Amino acid sequence: MYKITVLHIYTITTELRTRLNTAQATGESLQKIWKSHSIPISTKIRLMKALVWPVVMYGCESWTLRKNEETRLEAFEMKGLRKIMRVSLTAKKTNEWVLNKAGVKRELSDTVKARKLAYYGHTMRKQGNCLEKEIMPGTMPGARRRGRPRTAWIDIKTWTKLRV
Repeated sequence: MYKITVLHIYTITTELRTRLNTAQATGESLQKIWKSHSIPISTKIRLMKALVWPVVMYGCESWTLRKNEETRLEAFEMKGLRKIMRVSLTAKKTNEWVLNKAGVKRELSDTVKARKLAYYGHTMRKQGNCLEKEIMPGTMPGARRRGRPRTAWIDIKTWTKLRV
Protein backbone atom coordinates (compact mmCIF):
# COMPACT_ATOMS: atom_id res chain seq x y z
CA MET A 1 0.00 0.00 0.00
CA TYR A 2 2.69 2.51 1.03
CA LYS A 3 6.26 2.54 -0.16
CA ILE A 4 8.77 3.75 2.40
CA THR A 5 12.26 4.69 1.35
CA VAL A 6 14.91 5.52 3.89
CA LEU A 7 17.55 7.83 2.47
CA HIS A 8 19.42 8.48 5.69
CA ILE A 9 19.05 6.64 8.95
CA TYR A 10 18.97 9.22 11.71
CA THR A 11 19.04 7.14 14.85
CA ILE A 12 17.40 8.05 18.11
CA THR A 13 20.79 8.09 19.82
CA THR A 14 21.97 10.87 17.50
CA GLU A 15 18.74 12.79 18.01
CA LEU A 16 18.88 12.36 21.79
CA ARG A 17 22.51 13.46 21.98
CA THR A 18 21.67 16.58 19.97
CA ARG A 19 18.69 17.32 22.23
CA LEU A 20 20.73 16.78 25.41
CA ASN A 21 23.58 18.99 24.19
CA THR A 22 21.16 21.77 23.27
CA ALA A 23 19.39 21.47 26.63
CA GLN A 24 22.73 21.50 28.45
CA ALA A 25 23.63 24.74 26.68
CA THR A 26 20.26 26.14 27.75
CA GLY A 27 20.96 25.08 31.33
CA GLU A 28 24.40 26.65 31.26
CA SER A 29 22.89 29.94 30.13
CA LEU A 30 20.98 29.93 33.44
CA GLN A 31 24.15 29.64 35.57
CA LYS A 32 23.41 32.87 37.44
CA ILE A 33 20.08 31.46 38.59
CA TRP A 34 21.53 28.07 39.57
CA LYS A 35 24.29 29.73 41.64
CA SER A 36 22.02 32.26 43.31
CA HIS A 37 21.55 31.76 47.05
CA SER A 38 18.47 34.00 47.17
CA ILE A 39 16.34 31.73 44.94
CA PRO A 40 14.87 28.65 46.67
CA ILE A 41 15.80 25.22 45.34
CA SER A 42 12.15 24.38 44.64
CA THR A 43 11.93 27.41 42.32
CA LYS A 44 15.13 26.39 40.55
CA ILE A 45 13.75 22.90 39.98
CA ARG A 46 10.53 24.35 38.56
CA LEU A 47 12.60 26.59 36.26
CA MET A 48 14.60 23.59 35.08
CA LYS A 49 11.38 21.69 34.30
CA ALA A 50 9.90 24.70 32.49
CA LEU A 51 12.95 25.95 30.55
CA VAL A 52 15.37 23.06 30.07
CA TRP A 53 13.23 19.93 29.86
CA PRO A 54 11.11 21.07 26.90
CA VAL A 55 14.31 21.42 24.89
CA VAL A 56 15.11 17.76 25.62
CA MET A 57 11.58 16.50 25.02
CA TYR A 58 10.96 18.24 21.70
CA GLY A 59 9.83 15.52 19.28
CA CYS A 60 10.14 12.75 21.89
CA GLU A 61 6.85 11.21 20.75
CA SER A 62 8.56 9.63 17.76
CA TRP A 63 11.52 8.17 19.66
CA THR A 64 12.04 4.46 20.20
CA LEU A 65 13.36 4.42 23.75
CA ARG A 66 15.82 1.69 24.54
CA LYS A 67 17.57 1.12 27.86
CA ASN A 68 20.59 3.15 26.75
CA GLU A 69 18.48 6.19 25.90
CA GLU A 70 16.55 5.95 29.18
CA THR A 71 19.85 5.84 31.05
CA ARG A 72 21.02 8.97 29.22
CA LEU A 73 17.81 10.80 30.11
CA GLU A 74 18.14 9.84 33.77
CA ALA A 75 21.80 10.89 33.82
CA PHE A 76 20.90 14.25 32.29
CA GLU A 77 18.20 14.78 34.90
CA MET A 78 20.58 13.94 37.76
CA LYS A 79 23.28 16.19 36.32
CA GLY A 80 20.82 19.10 36.29
CA LEU A 81 19.71 18.40 39.86
CA ARG A 82 23.29 18.18 41.07
CA LYS A 83 24.03 21.51 39.37
CA ILE A 84 21.05 23.13 41.10
CA MET A 85 21.89 21.58 44.48
CA ARG A 86 25.58 22.47 44.05
CA VAL A 87 26.68 18.87 44.67
CA SER A 88 29.69 17.79 42.63
CA LEU A 89 30.24 14.26 41.41
CA THR A 90 33.33 13.99 43.59
CA ALA A 91 31.31 14.78 46.74
CA LYS A 92 30.48 11.06 47.04
CA LYS A 93 26.76 11.67 47.42
CA THR A 94 24.46 9.10 45.84
CA ASN A 95 21.74 9.99 43.37
CA GLU A 96 19.15 8.88 45.93
CA TRP A 97 20.61 11.31 48.47
CA VAL A 98 20.40 14.16 45.95
CA LEU A 99 16.80 13.25 45.08
CA ASN A 100 15.80 13.09 48.76
CA LYS A 101 17.55 16.39 49.53
CA ALA A 102 15.77 18.07 46.59
CA GLY A 103 12.48 16.44 47.54
CA VAL A 104 11.73 15.18 44.03
CA LYS A 105 11.51 11.89 42.13
CA ARG A 106 12.94 11.05 38.73
CA GLU A 107 10.39 12.31 36.25
CA LEU A 108 12.03 13.05 32.91
CA SER A 109 11.85 9.55 31.39
CA ASP A 110 8.33 9.07 32.81
CA THR A 111 7.25 12.34 31.19
CA VAL A 112 8.68 11.22 27.85
CA LYS A 113 6.82 7.90 28.14
CA ALA A 114 3.57 9.68 29.02
CA ARG A 115 3.90 11.92 25.97
CA LYS A 116 4.57 8.88 23.76
CA LEU A 117 1.48 7.13 25.13
CA ALA A 118 -0.66 10.23 24.57
CA TYR A 119 0.59 10.47 20.98
CA TYR A 120 -0.08 6.78 20.44
CA GLY A 121 -3.65 7.15 21.66
CA HIS A 122 -4.17 10.22 19.49
CA THR A 123 -2.90 8.43 16.40
CA MET A 124 -4.88 5.23 16.99
CA ARG A 125 -8.12 7.22 17.34
CA LYS A 126 -7.68 8.85 13.91
CA GLN A 127 -10.42 8.12 11.44
CA GLY A 128 -9.65 6.31 8.20
CA ASN A 129 -6.50 4.77 6.87
CA CYS A 130 -3.22 6.60 7.45
CA LEU A 131 0.44 5.69 7.32
CA GLU A 132 1.00 6.38 11.03
CA LYS A 133 -1.67 3.90 12.09
CA GLU A 134 -0.13 1.23 9.89
CA ILE A 135 3.45 1.81 11.04
CA MET A 136 2.88 1.96 14.82
CA PRO A 137 1.78 -1.65 15.35
CA GLY A 138 4.71 -2.71 13.18
CA THR A 139 2.59 -4.49 10.59
CA MET A 140 4.38 -3.28 7.49
CA PRO A 141 4.44 -5.77 4.62
CA GLY A 142 7.61 -7.68 3.90
CA ALA A 143 10.03 -9.85 5.84
CA ARG A 144 12.39 -8.77 8.55
CA ARG A 145 16.02 -9.72 8.85
CA ARG A 146 17.34 -12.71 10.78
CA GLY A 147 17.99 -12.50 14.47
CA ARG A 148 16.33 -10.84 17.39
CA PRO A 149 13.74 -8.26 16.38
CA ARG A 150 14.80 -4.69 17.07
CA THR A 151 12.96 -2.68 19.68
CA ALA A 152 9.96 -1.24 17.92
CA TRP A 153 7.90 1.85 18.58
CA ILE A 154 5.00 -0.32 19.68
CA ASP A 155 7.01 -1.77 22.58
CA ILE A 156 5.35 0.83 24.77
CA LYS A 157 3.07 -1.96 25.90
CA THR A 158 5.78 -2.96 28.37
CA TRP A 159 5.28 0.39 30.15
CA THR A 160 1.54 -0.05 30.60
CA LYS A 161 1.48 -3.80 31.22
CA LEU A 162 -1.45 -3.94 28.79
CA ARG A 163 -1.91 -5.76 25.53
CA VAL A 164 -1.96 -3.37 22.58
